[in-house]
Amino acid sequence: MSPLDEAKLRQSLSKYQNPDTTKKHVMKVLSLYKGLQYSVEPFVFNDGSHKELLNLQGTIPVSYKGSYYNIPICIWLMDTHPNNAPMCYVTPTADMNIKVSMFVDHNGKIYLPYLHDWLPHSSDLISLIQIMIVTFGEQPPVYAKPRQGTQTSSTPYPVQPSFMPVPGSGSHMPGSTYPPYPQNSQYTSGSNVYPPFMPQPGFPYQGSYGSYGGSASNYPPQSCTGSFPYPPSTQPSPTVPVTAGASGTITEEHIRASLLSAVEDKLRRRLKEQFSQLSAELETLRRTQQELTSGSTHLTDLFDKLKKEKAELEKNITILQDKEAELEKEIAKLSDNQSIDVDEAVTTIAPLYKQMLNAFAEEAATEDAIYYLGEALRCGIIDLDAFLKQVRQLSRRQFMLRALMQRCRQKAGLAG
Repeated sequence: MSPLDEAKLRQSLSKYQNPDTTKKHVMKVLSLYKGLQYSVEPFVFNDGSHKELLNLQGTIPVSYKGSYYNIPICIWLMDTHPNNAPMCYVTPTADMNIKVSMFVDHNGKIYLPYLHDWLPHSSDLISLIQIMIVTFGEQPPVYAKPRQGTQTSSTPYPVQPSFMPVPGSGSHMPGSTYPPYPQNSQYTSGSNVYPPFMPQPGFPYQGSYGSYGGSASNYPPQSCTGSFPYPPSTQPSPTVPVTAGASGTITEEHIRASLLSAVEDKLRRRLKEQFSQLSAELETLRRTQQELTSGSTHLTDLFDKLKKEKAELEKNITILQDKEAELEKEIAKLSDNQSIDVDEAVTTIAPLYKQMLNAFAEEAATEDAIYYLGEALRCGIIDLDAFLKQVRQLSRRQFMLRALMQRCRQKAGLAG
């Protein structure tokens, strides 16, 4: 990737939370898988909201039964990447159909354990694509649509669609961004001058893409047959062995056996397809049931918690109403009493407490008297001799009052 492309990619990731890590993952993928390209497009979520997200779309090489095929995919990176797993889809062209399985639903969304167990600090896009390659090599996510009017050479029945990808004729559609498929030995003729395809070990394989200028570098452009690299395959016609001594002429018995065999194969393929589709739908329904059960349990817990909080809140409201009524009652009593006797405002329950209260009040008054004598001396109202005489008497009285209060506290058992 050139510095200009890196700057453009960095600018595209300006709204991402981890632009450096995301840029590193994307550059590593683009350097290894030349069939993928990045773009920034709006992604519409299920709730109708949309957001500008970066996606990697194109093809990845998948090995199936000894041949390599280009599977079209699209990987959307969340703006929180790599904290959240990307959203992956199979994007079939007009000549393809999605094969529903436990890994791909009817909308093309990809479900993998690696995505379910995505770890922000250890999972990356390279490992994700490699797991896709291995998984799709065992269960291809797409198959080719049947060509209209195509018939086998031995029976008048139209060719049924192959539910597994099969090698094509090596043709490449002009203007397509996907490279052509390598030719398989069973489809090459004796006049083919190109060397047979030799896949490199590991993923992705080197040297099979070249520059994406409309054709692969290893394979010259050929005439367009009007089909994508997943053409439908034809099942070989069943043959009935000629018994010893027979003349080799095809009889009605041979035709009948051939037709029965063809119908049997056709029914077997349809049953297998129906079984796979129903199994995938059943797995989806089971997964949905688990999610609904989990959601129901969570809602039940929330309802129980809300009921408890409601009961506690009603209890607190009752307590506050009682306190409010009590306060209003006390306020009414105070409003009725026009005058309050200061001497009767504070009452004691025992003579000892009354003696301590009186001593405290007299001690406080004595302290105030000493203060005002000091102010009178400062203002020149009394002389120094009179001030010292009065202060000496008041201080002696204050000392006795404090000693009395301490004695009363000891008798009453009060702290300190």
